[in-house]
Amino acid sequence: MKQVIRTALAVVAITSMPLAMAADEVLKFKIEGGIATGKASSRDQIKDDIKLYFGKQKTPPVVKKIWEGDSSQTSSRRSQQERCETAFASAIIRLQNRARTEGGNAVINITSGSGESSETEFTCTSGRMMARVRLHGTVVTLK
Repeated sequence: MKQVIRTALAVVAITSMPLAMAADEVLKFKIEGGIATGKASSRDQIKDDIKLYFGKQKTPPVVKKIWEGDSSQTSSRRSQQERCETAFASAIIRLQNRARTEGGNAVINITSGSGESSETEFTCTSGRMMARVRLHGTVVTLK
């Protein structure tokens, strides 16, 4: 009976190892790197027509608040940094596209992760194969 229990415990331990090793990591990267990745892309690009304000950066006066929401993107590039910067750039592009659609000229109060406010860094959740960046922002018309 003891041998059966030991064998069962060994099987559980061995089959659980990949799950433990596949835990996601929460990482921080520089916003500048994600913006550069988005501007260098040959397909969709981060453009300068829609201004971006991260965290509590000062903005010109807001004329009209149009939309507030999230943009979440994933990426499956090679390195963690590549995956995170690509997911970040894609999420920014989606926010900019939303601003264009809604008639805004800026996205302000952009935060990442679970509402972390930073003017220099974004949060990325990265696993073994994919990374996810969640951004929250407000589309506005600035003076």
